[in-house]
Amino acid sequence: RETGHPEGAVALQEQAMDRLAGMEAFVRVVEAGSFVRAAERMALSTSALSQRVADLEAHLGTRLLNRTTRRLSLTESGQAFFERSVALLADLD
Repeated sequence: RETGHPEGAVALQEQAMDRLAGMEAFVRVVEAGSFVRAAERMALSTSALSQRVADLEAHLGTRLLNRTTRRLSLTESGQAFFERSVALLADLD
């Protein structure tokens, strides 16, 4: 008799947690206005935070942020996703 979760269920749970972490990272970057400030506030490296957002964008199949050396701005998809993410994360708190 098996105990615990089947491997597939554990993998799905990990994917969901990764997506939530990506969503939180994305929201924090938008709110902070920069990857560096958001990373500092989350006690993460800038590269780890950037990777979370990049993974989220890859999963969604769209770019959420326009990044330049001087500016960070939301794409149209990013604006819509930001609004939904803020509401979802607030519901989870």
